[in-house]
Amino acid sequence: MQNVTLIGFGAIGRTLFARVAGQPGLRITHIVVPQAYIDDARTHAAGAAEVCTQVPNDTDLVVECAGHQALTEHVLPALELGIECAVLSIGALSETGLPEQLAEAAACGKTQVHLLSGAIGGVDAIAAARIAGLDSVTYTGRKPPTGWRGTPAEAVVNLDTISTPTVILEDTAREAARLYPKNANVAATISLAGLGLDATRVRLIADPTVTENIHEIDVRGAFGEMQITMRGKPLADNPKTSALTVLSALRFLHNRTASLTI
Repeated sequence: MQNVTLIGFGAIGRTLFARVAGQPGLRITHIVVPQAYIDDARTHAAGAAEVCTQVPNDTDLVVECAGHQALTEHVLPALELGIECAVLSIGALSETGLPEQLAEAAACGKTQVHLLSGAIGGVDAIAAARIAGLDSVTYTGRKPPTGWRGTPAEAVVNLDTISTPTVILEDTAREAARLYPKNANVAATISLAGLGLDATRVRLIADPTVTENIHEIDVRGAFGEMQITMRGKPLADNPKTSALTVLSALRFLHNRTASLTI
């Protein structure tokens, strides 16, 4: 039996908790949340796991689904203690030096940190193609105008009146993550699998002709060319989160105990 600790218990964490229950060989024993959310988390966990503010030293595996602060506050110390960790908040790794810190902490603890694919597909193919050499990686993120409210896009275009698809940013993945941190996970994941944050190009588009979030990836290199388009459905409990994000974590956990993995 592998004991798992969840960091974060929002829509993603709660869905994972519910879906993992009863899975052979896995048991979520602890849920880590800030002190202010202890009571709420205990209510939702209903006694099926211990709710606490720190990762226990005797856990086998940590799954993070809480955001940037959780990486520095919980994941780095856990790795240094030798606890294996899986991370969903990949957008946080756009911060200069953080990927290296995670790698160093894992090396110090003689363990591994796994960057989960989250809302995007093709990450395995991009990472494999990188071995032979990549020439270019471009990510295009397309959302309806309402999906860009509360972001710098509001200073670029009138989101209430545009009638045609409009590019709101065309830059590196690092700059895209800096300006649009809540939309950074997919671009950062593709970047880390391929050419890195400064060589990966990103186009963000406000598109009044669509009603869903669309991810488009174009990869070219010695392997040939690859184009991927994904239209992800949102998580029922949180329309801003892709359902595939949770499924990627479930796949990872399944592979921890399955006899045959893919």
